[in-house]
Amino acid sequence: MITIYGVLRSRASRNIWLAHEAGLAVRHVPVIQVYRLADPTAPDAPMHTASPAFLAVNPNAQVPCMVDGDLVLTESLAINLYLARAHGGALGPASLAEDGQMGMWSLWAATGVEPHSISILYNRVGKPPAERDAAAADAAEAALRAPFAVLNAALAATGHLVGGRFTVADINVAEIIRYAVPAPALFEAAPHVKAWLAACHARPAFQRMWKERDAEPA
Repeated sequence: MITIYGVLRSRASRNIWLAHEAGLAVRHVPVIQVYRLADPTAPDAPMHTASPAFLAVNPNAQVPCMVDGDLVLTESLAINLYLARAHGGALGPASLAEDGQMGMWSLWAATGVEPHSISILYNRVGKPPAERDAAAADAAEAALRAPFAVLNAALAATGHLVGGRFTVADINVAEIIRYAVPAPALFEAAPHVKAWLAACHARPAFQRMWKERDAEPA
C-alpha cells in the first residue's frame, strides 16, 4: 500500500487530493511540522518532522513524503506526477507530450508563482497581524499579475491545462494558486483563473480532502 506522510495543513494536501481523485487506497500518516509544536520532546508529542521514526524515512525532515514499495519520494509536485503516471488513469499523461506539459506547468507554478502566492497568504492572513508585511504582500501581488495573465490565456480554450481534461497539472497548479486567494484583484483580472479554481475546489475529491484538513488540529 502507498503511504503518504504529512498533515493536511502542509503540501501533503496536494497528494491526498490526488489520491482521492484517483480512488487510491493510501495509508496516511499525519506527520506534523516540528516548528508547529511547543515542545516536540514532550512524551505525548505527535510524530513530527524531527522524529527519529520519520527521519528514517525522509532524512530531509520535510513533509510530504511518499513510500510505494521500495520507492521513496519527496517533493509534493513530484509525488503527484508519479502517482498520476502510475495510478491516476486520466489524471496522468496520455502521451509523452502531455507528460512534458504536466511537468512544465508544475515547475512553472513552483518557481514562478509559489514564492509570491505564499507571501500573499502569510502576509495577508496567515501570520499574526503584528507580524504581517503589507509591502511584501503588495509586491507579491504585483509580481503575479503577469503569471496570472499567462494562466488565464492557457485556460481560455478548455478550462484545463493539459489535454482538455482535468489532470494532475490542474491539481498541482491549483494548490499553488490557492495561496493567492487573499489577493482577490488578481482573480478579478483573470476570470478564467477564477472560474477554474472554483471548479477545482468544487470537486468532491477536493472537498473530501478539505474536510479532513479542517478536522486536523490547527
